[in-house]
Amino acid sequence: MLICPCHCLLRVTLAAAALLRPKRSAGLVSSRPAPRPRSQAPGSLKCFLGALKMEMTEMTGMSLKRGCLSMEDDDSAAPAEEIKKQKVSECCLTKRPDGLQNDCLPNRENVPGPPEPVSAKRGKMTSDDQLEEEEEEEEDGLSEEGEEEEEAESFADMMKHGLTELDVGITKFVSSHQGFSGILKERYSDFVVHEIGKDGQISHLDDLSVPVDEEDPSEDVFTVLTAEEKQQLEELQLFKNKETSVAIEVIEDTKEKRTIIHQAIKSLFPGLETKTEDREGRKYIVAYHAAGKKALAKVRTAADPRKHSWPKSRGSYCHFVLYKENKDTMDAINVLSKYLRVKPNIFSYMGTKDKRAITVQEIAVLKITAQRLAHLNKCLMNFKLGNFSYQKNPLKLGELQGNHFTVVLRNITGTDDQVQQAMNSLKEIGFINYYGMQRFGTTAVPTYQVGRAILQNSWTEVMDLILKPRSGAEKGYLVKCREEWAKTKDPAAALRKLPVKRCVEGQLLRGLSKYGMKNIVSAFGIIPRNNRLMYIHSYQSYVWNNMVSKRIEDYGLKPVPGDLVLKGATATYIEEEDVDNYSIHDVVMPLPGFDIIYPKHKISEAYREMLTADNLDIDNMRHKIRDYSLSGAYRKIIIRPQNVSWEVVAYDDPKIPLFNTDVDNLEGKPPPVFASEGKYRALKMDFSLPPSTYATMAIREVLKMDTSIKNQTQMNTTWLR
Repeated sequence: MLICPCHCLLRVTLAAAALLRPKRSAGLVSSRPAPRPRSQAPGSLKCFLGALKMEMTEMTGMSLKRGCLSMEDDDSAAPAEEIKKQKVSECCLTKRPDGLQNDCLPNRENVPGPPEPVSAKRGKMTSDDQLEEEEEEEEDGLSEEGEEEEEAESFADMMKHGLTELDVGITKFVSSHQGFSGILKERYSDFVVHEIGKDGQISHLDDLSVPVDEEDPSEDVFTVLTAEEKQQLEELQLFKNKETSVAIEVIEDTKEKRTIIHQAIKSLFPGLETKTEDREGRKYIVAYHAAGKKALAKVRTAADPRKHSWPKSRGSYCHFVLYKENKDTMDAINVLSKYLRVKPNIFSYMGTKDKRAITVQEIAVLKITAQRLAHLNKCLMNFKLGNFSYQKNPLKLGELQGNHFTVVLRNITGTDDQVQQAMNSLKEIGFINYYGMQRFGTTAVPTYQVGRAILQNSWTEVMDLILKPRSGAEKGYLVKCREEWAKTKDPAAALRKLPVKRCVEGQLLRGLSKYGMKNIVSAFGIIPRNNRLMYIHSYQSYVWNNMVSKRIEDYGLKPVPGDLVLKGATATYIEEEDVDNYSIHDVVMPLPGFDIIYPKHKISEAYREMLTADNLDIDNMRHKIRDYSLSGAYRKIIIRPQNVSWEVVAYDDPKIPLFNTDVDNLEGKPPPVFASEGKYRALKMDFSLPPSTYATMAIREVLKMDTSIKNQTQMNTTWLR
């Protein structure tokens, strides 16, 4: 395992310090009739703190127990039935790119490190150029310890605010079994996600070898340059100094040595060319820019990366399996791109994976050799790259067939019969395919409210909802930024309060500074398109959840005339004579839009009433701005997981892993052996889900728990006080 226990303990300790500062006794209130044994309280407290911490820092998890639950979801790409006319991006709005959290920096003597940020003081530049450089600087400029303290300080606030499942329409269960308690993700290694590729195969990291290629340079390219030479070349590559070239003396002057130095410079510092020169009887390799900054920009993007050095016979894309721990996909791509000195947009993938888990997925990168990628295994913690192959094509979002989950619920309270009933129900019936709580944000301003304001064309409200002060937990600099905005309505002044300008607030403020307060539409357009659309998709999800709850309340778990089913990508009505030909697993419900149809029963009128109450016209979902026009989509109301299996195991030490990961297997570690009896019991679950379904909702069905952070807080008010 590549787990860093110190880092995990630091997070829990800081959270506990913030919560337990008041000198009052604390006891854990359980939702079960029987009180929880005292001996379990510390573990429950640790789980709850860890889960709440995870909820705040990344929206895709929450911690459940009847007291504590924490989850990740299969929210990686839209399924086929949801791509009829509209691609629904599943990227999470509130997961902020606040900088990379590199757990271990490599030794610069041996490996290429990430490029240093360009100084903002160098020469004259446009405001956009300056902002780009500031954004590069900010990634390295924030100390992780400072962030931890700010987050810990705001725990108490966070737990008083936010949404419950009821607020977003999540109200029903499909099963009749009795719920029970369990701790999910007491360790993030208790939650493992393996991507299911377009061929239906589950991705595993099981081969670290590099394909043999005679045209690859030798391994010496990674060690032939000194740290000082790398620094000089890095500054030359990024135009950070006044020099137009860097000369490296060849101490051992052989053709082989000169070739290795040439290869090292060209492969490690894209954009630089080299030549050999004689100077006073000594040989030098001189590195220089072939055609200035434009050439550098070109080779560092997907347009034209290093054409001169890529064999024509080799596929342009290196595909590999990425194993990562406690990193989301975008953070991982950013780390890899920094160490390879390329732009992130030359990477492609089929779906995004969330942070607080161990995840395994396929990645493709344009014209980077497997040799260079494999070298990163020596210098990066919490990552492993393997199963390399060269292919002609990149990967595309949505090509995956789903994800396979291995989940451990620790310290369960349910009897063997309760567990059996719950898991049989999950296997045979499934769960309601609700959009999970992370779809709607964690602060007092839900993302669906912003989406509704966009659809209403209420741009002043959009600006206000994103920038206004709000209750709940946020980093200190965001609080100061909001306060400055409320006081001055000066976007430049508020922007100066943000060391991290890539967050949504920073991007909007930058847009307001550039376009002015009277052109909010253009200012809002500065925010990346996927993030803007997620607000609208959040509103669609909010409507869908509410309508599905009403559909199940009115008609139960059986198909009825007027329901919708898909035939290919086309929705059709169930006629009375055809009802017996379908099951509840065939029924779909629409996300509102201009290119879908609604059921032919009273739920259709419920859609109309809900949108009318929100000042929206259900018959005209086209927006003045094309991006914000909703075509709509269809989504199954019940999902039945595949490949469901489970076992209850006994254990004594809450710190030991209860199953092997791919890396454990590569290292030859034997699988854990369980005693027949132990201090604790755990439920180990395996199941597969299609894209765009939420594992939180599956586990909610098993435990019969409200997954919202606000509900968990209310259930634990005694020890919170």
